[in-house]
Amino acid sequence: MQHLSDDLLLDIKDLNFYYRLDTFKAHSFKDLIVSKFSFSFTSWFSPRENLHILKDINLEVYKGDRVGIIGVNGAGKTTLCRLMAKMLIPQLGSVKSYGEVRAIFNPSVAIIPELTGRENAYLLAELLFSKLPKYQIDEIANEACEFSELGEFLDSPYNLYSKGMQVRLFLSVISAKTCDLLILDEIFDGADEFFQKKMAKRIKKIIEDSGASIMVSHSLDKIRDVCNRLLILDNSSLIFDGSVEEGIIVYKSLKN
Repeated sequence: MQHLSDDLLLDIKDLNFYYRLDTFKAHSFKDLIVSKFSFSFTSWFSPRENLHILKDINLEVYKGDRVGIIGVNGAGKTTLCRLMAKMLIPQLGSVKSYGEVRAIFNPSVAIIPELTGRENAYLLAELLFSKLPKYQIDEIANEACEFSELGEFLDSPYNLYSKGMQVRLFLSVISAKTCDLLILDEIFDGADEFFQKKMAKRIKKIIEDSGASIMVSHSLDKIRDVCNRLLILDNSSLIFDGSVEEGIIVYKSLKN
């Protein structure tokens, strides 16, 4: 399928990402102290072991793409999303994005537990939609609070919320507005079953109205329902990029 260059939202070339692992083998308290003080001198000259998380990833995402990412735990899915969102920097290769990118990872991000749910909703809205005028931010926060169906709990301290209530509030705010590229990483973890169904409809609408989306999920049903393209990560490499149904067949063959 041919794309217009103006439709390009994400361009990843020859991406490699790894963590440096430094191993200290201290057999006694004295060895431990010596290793701590000698590290600054010896580490410059001793070889380091690298944990290669992603290898030679090449990827382009265009307007209209609804990309699902699957792979076993530890395959590099979340790391890839964090690189896309510019939360991490690759050691090799490049990640270029065009337009507004919004990434959704952790329900606890930017939350102040001592404040009420309502106060946190407003703070999160201000953080996510800071370029909007204040009245629009207020409208987003108010709508999200109503959508969350937390009722009187909205004015209770956030640190008294259950995990399900926390996820309700966070997802209600984060899914309130479209963007050019939406990145979603296992966002339904912790949400109760009723709210998952309600939120799934809202997320699907946001995905459809956004320029493009990238979604990590262990649920093949959610991938089928939302995505028109599938990526499979395995052993730190991108081994498949194509249609959803064909990709699911490939993925199942890997697990057998």
